[in-house]
Amino acid sequence: MKDIQELANQVRQTAYDIHAYHGHGHLEKVYENALAHRLRKAGLDVQVQHPIKVHDEDGTMIGDYLADLLVERSLIIELKTAKNLAPEHEAQVLGYLKSARLSHGLLINFGSYKFEIRKFIWSETPPKNPPTIPSF
Repeated sequence: MKDIQELANQVRQTAYDIHAYHGHGHLEKVYENALAHRLRKAGLDVQVQHPIKVHDEDGTMIGDYLADLLVERSLIIELKTAKNLAPEHEAQVLGYLKSARLSHGLLINFGSYKFEIRKFIWSETPPKNPPTIPSF
């Protein structure tokens, strides 16, 4: 298995190539199929519409998600075909990561003229030295 940064870079480049070739204007499913196809062709394990269970603090299952893609069992990819990415799209990816107990995710938007991609890292433990905000 590749290093997570190498994997994210490969997915990023592949998604960019798809955006350059197909442009914007297709349904999300077209981009999902294209990305899964090209990543599999590159030899990666790709699961499409991967189920993610959501559990409450006592372990009770309270719902589930379908992540657009799970690559190499370590990288969640959420695809959008929106005019712009919104905070709720980011929250969706972070929710997937927390529920799946995975650390890395990509949010990719094929819906705008400009290619958009954001990487997310989720950790259950807060950083040891969180940044401080100066008060004025």
